[in-house]
Amino acid sequence: MHIQRLGLVEYAPTLDAMKQFTANRTDQTDDELWLLQHPPVYTQGISGKAEHVLDAGVIPIVPIDRGGQVTYHGPGQWVVYTLFDLRRAGFGVRQLVTAIELAVINVLAGYGICASADAKRPGVYVGGRKIASLGLKVSRGCSYHGVALNVDMDLEPFQRINPCGYPGLEVTSMADVLGLGPSMDDVGESLLTALIKSLTLDNANGDQ
Repeated sequence: MHIQRLGLVEYAPTLDAMKQFTANRTDQTDDELWLLQHPPVYTQGISGKAEHVLDAGVIPIVPIDRGGQVTYHGPGQWVVYTLFDLRRAGFGVRQLVTAIELAVINVLAGYGICASADAKRPGVYVGGRKIASLGLKVSRGCSYHGVALNVDMDLEPFQRINPCGYPGLEVTSMADVLGLGPSMDDVGESLLTALIKSLTLDNANGDQ
């Protein structure tokens, strides 16, 4: 699995790059994880409803091709795009979602944060508050988009939307839970390591 650490990058060209990578890959193409942050942006999924954007202000809204509703990306949030060949790995979509959620839960546990998934709502939660969002697109048996973990960021923009289409859903971050901001670099590397482990173990052990 190839890793790309891209830093702070604009959303639209990154989305175009994911689409191009997925369109051009073959069954011999290595899977990739892209670790990055975005400048402030709202992304609206293919089934997104306008009423879930309450007051975007100056933050741009980008319609995209993943499932789900609206979410926010901004500095202080690690995004990992999972460019993954499900067919080659023998994964179903639900299995991939579970593997990604498990990786995030394990990272948070390493910082003393007890988190869990929700069978009815993709993502990872701490005490009912969302700390990580997850959205995928599968094309030709391969996924792109991925997971966003709130590390140490301004959470105010989430108050201007119904996060992921859920009115009243509270959002948190690692810094909010811990009372101090962990090292962004350390969290990013831990997230990459956990994702590689989770995806590799699932690949080796099937549904276990």
